[in-house]
Amino acid sequence: MGFEGNVNIRKLDQQNLKPKTMDQKIINLYDSYTHSQLSRKEFMKKLAILTGSTALALTILPALESNYAAAATVSDNEVFSEEITFPGAEGDMKGLLAMPKGNKKKLGAVVVIHENRGLTPHIKDVTKRVALAGFLALGVDALSPFGGTPEDENKGRELIGKLDADKNLQNYLKALEFLRTHKNGNGKTGCVGFCWGGGIANKLAASDPLLNVAVAYYGAQGKAEDVPKIKASLLLHYGGLDERINAGIPAYEQALKANKIDYQLYVYDGVNHAFNNDTSPTRYNEAAAKLAWQRTIDLFKKKLG
Repeated sequence: MGFEGNVNIRKLDQQNLKPKTMDQKIINLYDSYTHSQLSRKEFMKKLAILTGSTALALTILPALESNYAAAATVSDNEVFSEEITFPGAEGDMKGLLAMPKGNKKKLGAVVVIHENRGLTPHIKDVTKRVALAGFLALGVDALSPFGGTPEDENKGRELIGKLDADKNLQNYLKALEFLRTHKNGNGKTGCVGFCWGGGIANKLAASDPLLNVAVAYYGAQGKAEDVPKIKASLLLHYGGLDERINAGIPAYEQALKANKIDYQLYVYDGVNHAFNNDTSPTRYNEAAAKLAWQRTIDLFKKKLG
């Protein structure tokens, strides 16, 4: 499924996209914790109330949190990857650069934008997945101004909140500039972001007139007044149960339609925020993730090839 001029294709997918069994109130509480200033102590207290005891809360916790031991799905035999630095708005930025192994042609380039925990093992693997699909991929570490992503994801989440929003956006614009002039790139660029990164993808679409395509997974929508600036094709993925993020869909979609922006928007019925994160067993949904990923790669191939 692709774009035909300025069109909107809105689908509610109902292909057995059901969440793993867990009380939705627990999942919503965890989502609130990971996207607010709720302390871990207060989160655990509320989790204990929902589960009935502290012991049960501690039993359930591993199913809610990311298991990075299961992050790697792409081997080093399949792609070439290396830790790099590139010029940012105010100093060097860190990132993981990846491309297909043995590549001998110019490739479309994609900036991969992480969740609100930094450049985690999961997002590094996602960067390699983009490369494996035939692209030059750069997973940017937005926490480079603080020395890089810490191992403790809770600390990473705290640092994300301390980033200067304007400078952070400039750093991602610099990443796109870096890829456009890379010797292995063909000059065409896209971006894909998840959660916090989905919001950044929407901002990049309105900030970079040279961007060819932007894909946002369950990310905060851009401002309606910025929509007329968008030149890129958009692909927007949302989880049907993600009420917090989905509240912003109507206004954003209305602005996209009014300005005849080239976009597709999918709401995957019955799945949660972060449904693509296969290191988060409770929220991950394999069917929705595979469908959204295929749509993402198909669009990249169409727009960046």
